[in-house]
Amino acid sequence: MFENIGELIIKISDGIWGAPILILLLGGGFYFLVYSRLAPLRYIGHAISILTGKYDDPNEAGQLRHYQALSTALAGTVGMGNVSGVAVAITMGGPGAIFWMWVSALLGVSTKFFTCSLAVMFRGKDDAGEIQGGPMYYITEGLGKQWKPIAVFFAIMAMIGVSPLFQANQLTQMVRDVVLVPNGIEGNFTSNILTGVVISILVGLVVIGGIKRIGKVTGRLVPTMVVVYTVTVLYIIFSNSSEIVPAFKTIFEDAFTGNAVLGGSLGAIIITGVRRAAFSNEAGLGTAPMAHGAAKTNEPIREGLVAMLGPIIDTILVCTMTALAIIITNTWQVSSADGITLTAQAFDASIPVYGKYILATCVIFFSMSTMFAFPYYGVKCLGFVAGTKYQHIYNYLFVAVILLGAVANLRTIIGLIDIAFALMAFPTVITTMLLSPHVKRAAKDYFSRLKLEKLSSK
Repeated sequence: MFENIGELIIKISDGIWGAPILILLLGGGFYFLVYSRLAPLRYIGHAISILTGKYDDPNEAGQLRHYQALSTALAGTVGMGNVSGVAVAITMGGPGAIFWMWVSALLGVSTKFFTCSLAVMFRGKDDAGEIQGGPMYYITEGLGKQWKPIAVFFAIMAMIGVSPLFQANQLTQMVRDVVLVPNGIEGNFTSNILTGVVISILVGLVVIGGIKRIGKVTGRLVPTMVVVYTVTVLYIIFSNSSEIVPAFKTIFEDAFTGNAVLGGSLGAIIITGVRRAAFSNEAGLGTAPMAHGAAKTNEPIREGLVAMLGPIIDTILVCTMTALAIIITNTWQVSSADGITLTAQAFDASIPVYGKYILATCVIFFSMSTMFAFPYYGVKCLGFVAGTKYQHIYNYLFVAVILLGAVANLRTIIGLIDIAFALMAFPTVITTMLLSPHVKRAAKDYFSRLKLEKLSSK
């Protein structure tokens, strides 16, 4: 019965990720880029200045500093999608899927700019009077209460989309295939469920702390995990420097042929790339606006600029490095492994004995920090749907679902999350388009003031 349910989920997922969702995410991103006259790309330098705290004001509304808001959002995006998600993209769509991840991410920069600007611009209050941000709030505050059913639908889908199923599954797989089995301990249902119990306890200890604690924890973990992972992957890449150019050549050639895995199915390879990019950086899905909507700022455009750095860091940089490590070591062709195990084999091929353990350490940081960040989104969504007095229930459900993720099938989990993400994207992108004139007017005003400020300081 469970196998039949899994097959049905995968079938529905493949069906929903067709032309409509491609048009929505890629077309929406292109619309935002053109409509803003490339503003997000033109002000990347200014966005970095904001991130350093130059413009922080502790007296402004919100709960998190710019850096903490981006860290919380990145904790939900720079994670397993960059490590095992890239491996899934390559095994399902070939190296060419990485090119379409890049395209989706570059367009996602503009999408993040608009959605996260709106998250601050149209902040609402929950029934406890606390200022909140996110698509469900900017839908109701920006478009009117008659749009609340759409906002509720988004919130329900988001509670599924931010569940810990994928992170728990891949962390459990890593423990089993990298730590237990090589050391003579059999990997089975019992070992998986025990690993899930340990993860549940660790996550449960942190998520009850609330958003301020999550902001502090992820603020420390995200830079650490990115640095450790980056240094290791760059070592793998540059220790095989002669293979770098051929690897990029493989990506570009396969992007327009799909010959590596899909037998020439260009449409399928584009869909695979966009699906995995959405899984990785979540541009257009609506999760990041919930974190950025809590930022301590009265300048919506400023927060939009900070948020747009997410897809650049997440997909253009981190995902590309992972892809190069897998392609350069040729593990994607010689191994039948999937997910985190394939990435571990790439690490082990270049750094024998130690490589897989370095990855294991990084994966713990990636997956745990993601699982620390995701409950905040779920709590916020449940608070919107059922009221704040019930929102804490999501934390307990989240911890319980970790056990299911630890023993479930990887492809079924990916299918379920992809369905939720697609159904989150439709209300997020469509309502953002409807509200985009507000962002354009605010951006014109903000950049005019910024220009005057620079002139007066000279």
